[in-house]
Amino acid sequence: MPSLAAVQDSRLGVTRFRVWGTTAVLVVTDPAALPHACRILRDELAAFGAACDRFRDDSELTRVNAADGAPVRVSPLLADIVTAALRAARLTGGDVDPTVGRALIGAGYDRDFAAMPADGPAVPATKVPGWTHVTFCPASRTLRLPRGTLLDLGATAKAYAADHAVRRIRGSLGCGTLVGLGGDICAAGSPPPGGWQVRVTDDHAASPEVPGQVIAISGGGLATSSTTVRAWRRGGRRLHHIIDPATGQPASGCWRTASVAAATCADANAAATAAIIRGTRAAGWLAGLGLPARLVGHDGSVTTVAGWPADPGAPGSRPAAGAR
Repeated sequence: MPSLAAVQDSRLGVTRFRVWGTTAVLVVTDPAALPHACRILRDELAAFGAACDRFRDDSELTRVNAADGAPVRVSPLLADIVTAALRAARLTGGDVDPTVGRALIGAGYDRDFAAMPADGPAVPATKVPGWTHVTFCPASRTLRLPRGTLLDLGATAKAYAADHAVRRIRGSLGCGTLVGLGGDICAAGSPPPGGWQVRVTDDHAASPEVPGQVIAISGGGLATSSTTVRAWRRGGRRLHHIIDPATGQPASGCWRTASVAAATCADANAAATAAIIRGTRAAGWLAGLGLPARLVGHDGSVTTVAGWPADPGAPGSRPAAGAR
């Protein structure tokens, strides 16, 4: 799973709490605004959970997945999340595909991660139906899935929630705001002096001794996708939560972690997830899009792309060929 920011400054308002099996971080440049900002963030996360938590029996997403091919009219919020998920699929050429739900379950991710057994029998690959078979009408908010298809919005919903919460907090309170949900970070408004200090690692919960890199952002989105944290074993094989739609199995590319900066967290997350799936093709793709990125190989070597700051402390750190 993604890495996270470590923000320490007595002039800022900072709070952290657990949500969705990860850590939420809220930072505002006006400490007096923190209680109000925290209420807004918690309200936003509650609404997103009710809309698209696939582990909740009462979520809208569960109702959609149970419709067995029948059309379902969804709430404005779930409509926005589905729109974001289909946009991510389109922009990544289908690498980030919301129809991987059954493949995730087939690989063993069939319950909240904390309740999953660490090992089990081997699992076969599950065919991914493909996002182009999803029928969605934004005007009527009507969503129809092919029979047997299960949507999983985990690749986009958390990042979109960070963007959504920051817009609402910034609009209500006017102060500089950063929201981090696991490794999905969005910031807006005037940043603190020196920018928002973010420590990028494989795991947002890692101690300061674990290898990582501190960078500064002034706003926008920053997301990290990784195969190192939400991982388990089946049939003696190590699996993780990033499904390659082409194979219906966890991606087996050359990167263990990808961090990407973009205008929004949703776009950064889509690019980071696609980079894990694309493997050796990711650096050139990201450079062509002008998206700054940090790609970590399975041996810990770091490749930087499109102006991401050099990481001289990482073994084998180098800019990608042709990166700018």
